[in-house]
Amino acid sequence: MKRLFDVTFSVLVIVFLLPAIALISLCILISDGRPVFYRQKRVGRDGRVFDCLKFRTMRRDADRLLKELLDQNPVLLQEWRACQKLRNDPRIHPIGHFLRVSSLDELPQFLNVLRGEMSVVGPRPIVEDEMARYGECINDYLMMKPGITGLWQVSGRSDTSYAERVQLDAQYFQNRTTWLDLKIVWRTVGVFLFDHNGC
Repeated sequence: MKRLFDVTFSVLVIVFLLPAIALISLCILISDGRPVFYRQKRVGRDGRVFDCLKFRTMRRDADRLLKELLDQNPVLLQEWRACQKLRNDPRIHPIGHFLRVSSLDELPQFLNVLRGEMSVVGPRPIVEDEMARYGECINDYLMMKPGITGLWQVSGRSDTSYAERVQLDAQYFQNRTTWLDLKIVWRTVGVFLFDHNGC
């Protein structure tokens, strides 16, 4: 049931939003050049590592800039260690900022869903360095496919702590049903339209 929903929903979204996907790609090309997509290694079900796709929202020299920022600013280093992100990230290009607050940067992940690496609903995909932060809950995470949306995304997103995010993933694992997935998708539409507090 879940796989059927994933494939059907992903195909419909891609077809319906194809003009927007093309426009976003063109805007990134014009404003900051190639590549349009950003690939990052993420951990999926059973510990399998896959390339998680997003529209590229950061400058091409983002990795070098991050190292410089963290070396020079202890406050930013502490924020990065706590959340694995920076709230006011100077590496993000102007179009990237809009894509993030609107969550449109995650549209390419529907391709991950079609490839069987992700689900529409599930825990947020993590990098290998984050696995230790899940503690015993990592076993729950590894039994699910990561999701484009999930309880964390509709429960405060950037306003929640990392520990709260882990608990939300564990809560989803313990209570996951088709009905819960449909409710999360419905709530995601509301977050997308009215709550621009980007992940």
